[in-house]
This record gives sequence, C-alpha cells and structure tokens, in this order.
Amino acid sequence: MASIRARSQRSLNVWPGYVDALATLLLAVVFLLTVFVVGQFFLSQELTGRDAVLNRLNRQIADLTDLLALERSGRRAQEEAAAGLRNTLTATEAERDRLRALADASEAAQGKSADVDAQLAAERGATQRAQNQVELLNEQIRALRRQLAALEDALAASEARDRESQARIAELGSRLNVALAQRVQELARYRSDFFGRLRQIIGSRTDVRIVGDRFVLQSEVLFAAGSAALKPEAGPELDRIAGAILDIAKEIPADIPWVLRVDGHTDARPIQSAQFPSNWALSAARAIAVVQYLRTKGIPPQRLLAGAFGEFQPLDSGTSEDAYARNRRIEMKLTER
Repeated sequence: MASIRARSQRSLNVWPGYVDALATLLLAVVFLLTVFVVGQFFLSQELTGRDAVLNRLNRQIADLTDLLALERSGRRAQEEAAAGLRNTLTATEAERDRLRALADASEAAQGKSADVDAQLAAERGATQRAQNQVELLNEQIRALRRQLAALEDALAASEARDRESQARIAELGSRLNVALAQRVQELARYRSDFFGRLRQIIGSRTDVRIVGDRFVLQSEVLFAAGSAALKPEAGPELDRIAGAILDIAKEIPADIPWVLRVDGHTDARPIQSAQFPSNWALSAARAIAVVQYLRTKGIPPQRLLAGAFGEFQPLDSGTSEDAYARNRRIEMKLTER
C-alpha cells in the first residue's frame, strides 16, 4: 500500500515541469511578437520620412524652376535695354562727329577776308555752340557707357545665378532619382515575396509556372476551348493566387502605386464568332474574367489591370499542338501603375 502511494506522488510531481515549459514557450512567443510589432513600427516611420523628403524635393525643384524662368526673363529684358543703349550710343557718336566736322569747317573759314568777318563771327558762335553740344554729347556718351557697364555686370550676375540654379536643379533631380530608385527596389522586394509564395503554392505543376517576373497559367486550367467563362475547377487556383496577393498587399505601403496586371494570350489560329470576332477579343475577355473574379475575392479594383495581346506575343513560334498550348495562357505580373 505504501509503494502504491509513492508511485502516485511521483506521477503527480511531473505537472509543474510541464507548466513551466508552457509558460516559457508562451513568453518566447510574446517576445517574438513584440519584436515584430516594433520592427513594423520603425519601418513605417522610415517610409513616412522618405515620403516627406521626396515631397520636399519636388517642391524645391518647382520653386527653382520658377526662379530660373524669372531670371531668364529679366536677363532678356536687360539684353534688350543694352541693345537700345548701344544704338543710342552709335547715333550720339555720329552726331558728335558731324558737329566736329562743322566746327572744323568754321575754323577754316577764319582765313578769309575781312568782308566775311561778320559771317565768321556767326560761324564762331555756331562753332562754340557745336562744341558745347559736343561736350554735352560726350557727357551723355560717358553716362551711357556707365549704364551699359552696369547692365553687363547685371547680366553676368544673372548668368551666374542661372548656372547656380541649374546646378541645384541637377542635384535635386539626382536626389529625386535616388528616392524613386528606392521605391522601385521596395516594389521589387514585394514582387519577389509574391513570387516566392506562388512557388510554394504551385509546387511542381507543369501547367502553372513562373517565367521571369510573370506568373503564367495555361488557358486550359481556367477556360474551355474558345470560351471566356471560367471553369468551376479554376476557382481553387485563383483563390490561392488571390490569397497570396492579399497577404503581400498588407505589407506594401499604401503610397506605392502597385497593380496586378493580368494579360490574356491566344495561339495563332484565327477565331471568328458572334461573341469573339478576333483572338484579341477572346484574350481581352479572358483577362477581364480573371480580373473580375479576383475582385470578388477582395482585391481592390484600382489594383487590377486587364490587358490583351491576342496571338501577337507567342512563347513558341512553332505550329504544333504543344506550341499552340504553350501560347494559350494567362500571365500575371506585379508592377507599378
């Protein structure tokens, strides 16, 4: 009887160890969730800061562009004023030369006889007046030259500011390109995550594959021959794809203009019916059918894009049934709007 009671006590003493192990595991899970939430918070703060910098750079570029236009307008006005002053200077110098010639002619007349003294006196008066006018014109010429020099200095300063503005615009454009490149890299990372999840979903299937940056489904998986109505068995395939897209969409920042592009392709054999007058119409109808189905699964319509290529983008240029089957397909691509 004592041995039975001892074995019972030993079996009951195991439970505290289980409780401690479960508590430790729960603390570890809580710690990991806390680290994930904090990381997400800092990542969102960093992306918000980058958006603010990008908007500020755009405003600075717009302000500098307006300033550059004003500087160029002012420089044109100054150049026109300088041209007018040069023309005035040329006319003034011509008038001065004419008056000097007149004065020289008057002085030459002084050597004539006394009977022309009165005429000479009049000529001397005219010569004096001409000389006074010449002095006045010389003063005006000097003033015009000073104005011309001031205008040339202003033009040089305007050109220097123009060069400085161009350099700042180039610098801001470079920074803007860097910011845009970072956005493209972010979208490429989310695209890589999307295709990674799709690879896990499709496994080793041959009728669904990933080619480069596109996810390719053979038309036979989704549609009957010559039809744009989705098969009943197409639902699970598209549901898995929609689930992967919705998971990735939660991680992509709202300000990245991403879309899921759905392209329809047919083979080269012509089709002509009342419903589909061409392969283009058939490929467009199939792409729209897939887009409408994905919308019913919760994907926002502004994130969906339907395209149609008909038979004009074949994967295989052959004319065998296998080649035709490869070319009949629906392609999906996560890209920018």
